[in-house]
Formats: sequence, structure tokens, C-alpha cells
Amino acid sequence: MLAWTIYLSFLGAGALTLLPKENARAARWVALAVAGAGAVVALVGAAAYPAGSGLVTVVRQSWVPALGIEYYLAVDGISLTLVVLTGLAAVSGILFSWNVDQRPKEFFAFYLTLIGGVYGVFLSFDLFLLFVFYEIAIIPKYFLIAIWGSTRKEYGAMKLALYSFVGSALVLIGVVAAFIVARTHTGVASFDLEALAAVPFPVQFQCWAFPLVFIGFAILAGLWPFHTWAPTGHVAAPTAASMLLAGVVMKLGAYGALRVAMVLFPAGLHFWQREVALLAVIGIVYGALVALVQKDFKFVIGYSSVSHMGFVLLGLATLNEIGVSGAVLQMFSHGIIAGLLFGVVGRMVYDRTHTRELSQLELMNLSRGLPFAAVTFVVAGVASMGLPGFSGFVAELQVLIGAWGAFPGFALGAGLGILLGVAYLLRTLQRAFFADAPVSSRLPKAAPAEFEPISMPERIGAVLLVGATLAVGLYPRLLLDLIVPSVVPLVQGLQKGAL
Repeated sequence: MLAWTIYLSFLGAGALTLLPKENARAARWVALAVAGAGAVVALVGAAAYPAGSGLVTVVRQSWVPALGIEYYLAVDGISLTLVVLTGLAAVSGILFSWNVDQRPKEFFAFYLTLIGGVYGVFLSFDLFLLFVFYEIAIIPKYFLIAIWGSTRKEYGAMKLALYSFVGSALVLIGVVAAFIVARTHTGVASFDLEALAAVPFPVQFQCWAFPLVFIGFAILAGLWPFHTWAPTGHVAAPTAASMLLAGVVMKLGAYGALRVAMVLFPAGLHFWQREVALLAVIGIVYGALVALVQKDFKFVIGYSSVSHMGFVLLGLATLNEIGVSGAVLQMFSHGIIAGLLFGVVGRMVYDRTHTRELSQLELMNLSRGLPFAAVTFVVAGVASMGLPGFSGFVAELQVLIGAWGAFPGFALGAGLGILLGVAYLLRTLQRAFFADAPVSSRLPKAAPAEFEPISMPERIGAVLLVGATLAVGLYPRLLLDLIVPSVVPLVQGLQKGAL
């Protein structure tokens, strides 16, 4: 059934292209129906998945027999968690884009194509198929930003596409090399991830193949110093694209780093483990420091995403069950919270005030003019800070505990990043919504009565994301019962392969 998350997305994108250009209302409802159906399938699949059952095959058919390529879709607790995240992010992104009136059917067609590619990556267990879906997910990003974006949108779109394709080229080199070496050692040509993981690749090969593939994927995860596409792309993207970039597209990079680079080359991971952890901690602190001095509201959230994705990469580098489980949970948590933050900044604030400059927003008394936006940002902000009761607290706590067991010094650095996160979020919250500016200094156009009311689709989208982060924060077993049974054998395999 989970394969229909992919099929529905692509079929919906195709159906949108057949609609009349002037029928924007139909385009919105078709996109919402398709994304909603995909989210329902994902949630039903998660509820039906027997916890602890390991990898479950969804579809497996021969595709290119000469090269051992299969149309092989499967799911375990890790990928299922990210499939659920994608479903929630897809629905909320459409709700926050209900006002799109510039070529709406093309906008939502690209949007659903991107979602279909993301679903495909998380479900693929044939390495070639995974790479195909990974490439499919890159192309719509460019058009969503270049056509419907703002603030140097052509530059942001091109930079994101170039970084993505450079990363893809590195991955492709590593994938082809792994296939050739595996065929030489086993005599069997296969792109099956499980089969490749069982191949005893030479240590010397792993030591250069691992950084090649890991960096290729981690570029999309915002790994420092290859992160610069992320804030630029987030700021240039329209609201829904920003929500998807931070919510699920950056998770493609982290997922590929875990599922491909780490699993196939555990000895290489062990060799480069400390360097990976160091880059992750630098990203955590650097992203937080730069966010602290930003003057643009959206850039604050963009650099915040770089910082929070550093926790994902640090958790993966710990090579212990607590740290890796925390990294997977942080992928889900950050996807929900970052999507909510970008929804507030991009749609609720920027589309109504026509500015993202904090110096101008603090003159507008937004807490009175846009009270729902203010409350939503407060909730999203404290969730991002890691307040107990929200998903971010559980995820980052696990990463810190795992990092303390592997790299105590790096755990302290990550803790500093959390403190800086509190600082930049409180600073931004105060300036954007609760600044005590004199009435005479306010911009004339910013009187509260002039703001467009928060629409019902936006309210529903916000409540959906708030409910998700609260549900996981208050009852983490909702996801940890899926994640941990899949992480335990994976980590054991990594530790065994590193010996």
C-alpha cells in the first residue's frame, strides 16, 4: 500500500496539467486531495507496520536484469518515520499555499512531483532506484524557486541546483565504484542495498568511498562548509517550497548518508568518524551564531535549519543506538518545526507585511495585528529551543546523550549551540512580534486593521504541525517504537563492520 504514496503524487501532478489554466480553485483542491490521500496512506501504513518486524518488502520486480537493477521498494521503522513526515509536510505546505494565484496548476504539479520523488527515496532499497528518485526530487526544486520565489530567486534556485547536482555526481561515482567492486568480489551484479551491505569491501576502498558518498549526500543535509545553498535557497523559495526544503528535502541528504554511505562503508565511517562529528558540531555552533546576527527574519530560520541539521549529523556520527535513534527522531522533529517556522515567516508575516526586515517588523506591533501568527511562532520557537513537551526536546536529548558517550567534548559544543539557539529565537521573537515601539514610529501601512486575517487553511496547517510535534514530544514512543528496533541491528552492523 505504501507504494501508492509515490503513485498518487505523480498521478496527481499529471492530472493537474490537464486542468484549465483559469481554474485555480480546482488545482488547489486536487493538490490537497492527492497530498491528503498520500498522508493517510503513510499514517495507515505506520499503524499497520508490526513494530520490530524489520524490513518489509512493498514491491519487488526485476527492472534491468543485466545490471541486477530492481524496482525494489521496502520499509523499516526509519524510512516509515520519514514517509509519515513527508505526508504531514506535504499537506501543510499546500494549506499554507492556498493563496498561490500565479500559474497555480503548474505550481502544484511541480510540488507533487517533488513529493513523489521524496517518497521514492525513502522507500527505495535498490541503490540505482534510490538515485533515480533522488534526482527526480532535485528538478522541481529549481522551478519552484526560479518561477515562484523572491529575493534573488534565480540566484537561489541556481545555487541550490548546482550544489545538489555536484553532490549527486559524487554519490554516482561512489555508487558505480561500489557496484564494480562488489561484482569483482562476489561475481554477482546487484544494486540491492542489503546485498551490497553484506559485501566485504576492502578497507582502503571504504576509506575513500565513504567521504565521497557521505559528503555527496550530506551537502543536501546542510553539512558545514557545504551549507551555503540552504539559507539562500530557503529565503528565495516560496513558502511551501521553503517548508519542503527544510522539512523533507534536507532529510534526503541525511537519510542517504545513513542508508548508503554509512551502511555500505562502515570501516570508512569508523576512519572518518571524528571528522564527521567535528563538522557537525561546527555546523551547529556556526549556524546558531550567524542566525543570532541576522536582520532578515527568514535568514534567521534558514541558518537555524543548518544548526539543527548539525544535530542529525552528530547523532549519526556517534555510532551508538541512542545517538542514531535521536538523529532519526531529530529528522522528523526538525522537519515539523522548521516547516511551521517557515510557514509563519513566509506566509503569515511576509505576505501581509511585505517585509522580512526585523527593524521594520518591530515597528508594526504584530502581536496585536497578527495574534495567531504571534502565538504560532511562540509555540514553534519554544519547540525549536527544545522545551520539554515538544519533539525537539526528546530528539536533541538523545543526540546529546549519544554524543557524550562517543565525544564528550563535542557534546559540550552541541550544548553551546542549544544555548545560542535560545538566544537567537528569543531575540527574533521579541523584535518581530513584541517590540515596544512608540505608536508615532510605526509604519502607516502596518496598522493592525490593515493586515489580511489569517485564513482557515493556514490555521489548519499550523494546527496540524503543532499537533504533530506535541504528540511526539508528549509520547515519544509513537515514533521510537518504530525507530529503535530498526536502528539497533543497523548500529550493530556498523560496529561490526568497523572492526
